[in-house]
Amino acid sequence: MAARNPSPTEFESERSLRVTLRYMLDTDSVSYALRGHGRVGERVLSHRPSELCVSAITVAELRYGADKRGSRKLHKLIDKFIADVVPQTIDEEAASRYGKLMAELEARGTPIGQFDAMIAAHALALKLVLVTNNTKHFDRVLGLRCENWV
Repeated sequence: MAARNPSPTEFESERSLRVTLRYMLDTDSVSYALRGHGRVGERVLSHRPSELCVSAITVAELRYGADKRGSRKLHKLIDKFIADVVPQTIDEEAASRYGKLMAELEARGTPIGQFDAMIAAHALALKLVLVTNNTKHFDRVLGLRCENWV
């Protein structure tokens, strides 16, 4: 029997415990967690870090916010957060889904921001639930499962 390659959302640790990513945190959810607003931090802590991830796009948005404010403190908080909640890189499947998603949303007359569409496409490609307070935008994305932890 051939060995099965794990999907990008699952892997086995050294002790043969299967760990599966379940949630991708959107930029606003990470911001809430870092600032201690809402229940996001509490919900993040209720999961193993191996069940959670962020998109590299989210990290880019967070870094932009920290640089715009000139905040070393915020950069350090981001560093600490992504040491546990690992960023996922964009792959070809996510890039392809992004193109289709943007075209579909524009054709329906319901576009969302490009970064939001990239994050949505990334979550779809990895088959993850997107954790966001921005349900107004993300509810427009067919097939995307969302939860609001605020």
